[in-house]
Amino acid sequence: MGILVDGQWSEEELATETDTTGAFQRSDSRLRDWITVDGSSGFKAEPGRYHLYVAYNCPWAHRTLIFRTLKKLEGAITVSCALPSIREQGWLFESDARYPECTPDTLNGFRHLHQAYTASDPHYTGKVTVPALWDKKKQRIVNNESSEIIRMLNSEFLGIAGCDTDFYPAPLRAEIDRINELVYTNVNNGVYRCGFARSQAAYEAAYDGLFGALDELEAHLSRQRYLAGRQITEADWRLFPTLVRFDVAYFSLFKCNKKRIADYPNLSNYMRELYSVPGIAATVKPRQYVAGYWSIRRLNPAGIIPKGTPVDYEAPNDRARFAM
Repeated sequence: MGILVDGQWSEEELATETDTTGAFQRSDSRLRDWITVDGSSGFKAEPGRYHLYVAYNCPWAHRTLIFRTLKKLEGAITVSCALPSIREQGWLFESDARYPECTPDTLNGFRHLHQAYTASDPHYTGKVTVPALWDKKKQRIVNNESSEIIRMLNSEFLGIAGCDTDFYPAPLRAEIDRINELVYTNVNNGVYRCGFARSQAAYEAAYDGLFGALDELEAHLSRQRYLAGRQITEADWRLFPTLVRFDVAYFSLFKCNKKRIADYPNLSNYMRELYSVPGIAATVKPRQYVAGYWSIRRLNPAGIIPKGTPVDYEAPNDRARFAM
């Protein structure tokens, strides 16, 4: 996908993301400032001050769109959505009739996301990723780590957010953190460790970890409605973006082909219940998942995009049985 090196675009990949065994190891996000209610961090939560650069096909960006919706922050935080197909120079903001939700960046006029990174740091070196949370006042990216952005959206926009629900409540934090670790390592990032492995051994280790975790989650959801108990929490919304992409992209392109999510009764019903939460369906764009993932040239050199989108998010679910 390319990287920036001292502020200059390069079509190279980040060498450190493959270790000596051929295993994919995701690099850490580098822009990690924090928005606070009182502004003590230097970034005060204010309506209209912040802007999200996202792509619908990216699961990490999807998290932030979900929390923007759940917390009813649509009027307070604006958004620019990149096209799903990965092009030269990375994420691109441009009109395309096939993807009406994706438009040019009308805030800063950036055509490529890397321009936002070099505007923030002219000597930036590293990956150029979505989501990126932009501060209109300071004209720079505040944070590009999705797990931190959703925490900020959840807790720091008091009096601005239209919804007071806390998706990271104090009594459940230890359990949420435990589940997040399992899900991130083996599922969210596990599918990428399968898809981007450079050796058979690394691929098989990732594959076994992925399906071991999915089996564990399937059993867990046979006993309770949500991952951390009786209420929807951050843990559920961190798993959901991987589930909705699995059958249309990871199963085939990333060689995660032991089972589909459709083959797990509890996970598939759980996924459909989360999809039915008001506002969430509008954040799910399966055709963009197909276009985006199958445009990754190192995995699909011919660039042929499958016509099908083999998933049904709208079928009824049985999760209400736990309400009894």
